[in-house]
Amino acid sequence: MTFSPQLASTLAALQQLIEVVAQLRSPDGGCPWDLAQTPQSLTPYVIEEAYEVVDAIQNGDEDAIAEELGDLLLQVVLQAQVAQDVGQFDLSIVAQKITEKLIRRHPHVFEDVKVQSIEDVHHNWEQIKAAEKGEDLATTQQLSYKLKRYARSLPPLTAGTKISQKAAQAGFEWESIDGVWAKFQEELGEFRQALAHESRVEQQAELGDLLFTVINLARWCDLDPVEALRGTNQRFIQRLEQMESVADRSLTEYSLEELEQLWQQAKAKLAEM
Repeated sequence: MTFSPQLASTLAALQQLIEVVAQLRSPDGGCPWDLAQTPQSLTPYVIEEAYEVVDAIQNGDEDAIAEELGDLLLQVVLQAQVAQDVGQFDLSIVAQKITEKLIRRHPHVFEDVKVQSIEDVHHNWEQIKAAEKGEDLATTQQLSYKLKRYARSLPPLTAGTKISQKAAQAGFEWESIDGVWAKFQEELGEFRQALAHESRVEQQAELGDLLFTVINLARWCDLDPVEALRGTNQRFIQRLEQMESVADRSLTEYSLEELEQLWQQAKAKLAEM
């Protein structure tokens, strides 16, 4: 089989990556850190690298996007290598399965199925997906099924936002934002009560209820809680960087009053920029 120069180059680069990862995992001269990893220990890096890809895309930095996609690809190859080392599956199985799934779920491209719109494509996709899992389409269209999928596959804050939106569309909604504010005050009171008198399990549950109510407030105000929190995180770090740039000693050596003064100065300085 003859490959185009670009495809041949891509395949060669992928093969080199696979070989490098295999060497890192080799008991004969491999890296102790890589050899110690398990699918579970690598999970945080999968999430971290995915977020870094998103951040690079949002910033529009082409070099950073390519680099971060490489870091994410490494996690796929490394997970497959760990599985191969214990006789489970290898990267070829991973690639084969996703290829078969794409072909199976796009009969309008790889077979003679006709579609008229994106909605038709989505309907076919859901129908095929349900058949793959041995479920009927009616079950997969139930609200609870969709919400469980969000809770399982998305970060908690993003999942909460999607769950709030879908539940509201199905009629689980307040008549006005006043009802949401009342719910917020109720949940805040229950959280404070739990902190004072309940077990840690109850405290966690009430904190979750309070956060979910904040997500609903954000939805009513047409605000994105994920973007809001991301912005707050960035501003906090920027202010901390500004504080450290003018500090004459470690921040741990400052009093609380001095830190507050530095914080306000940093906040004002950044506001001018």
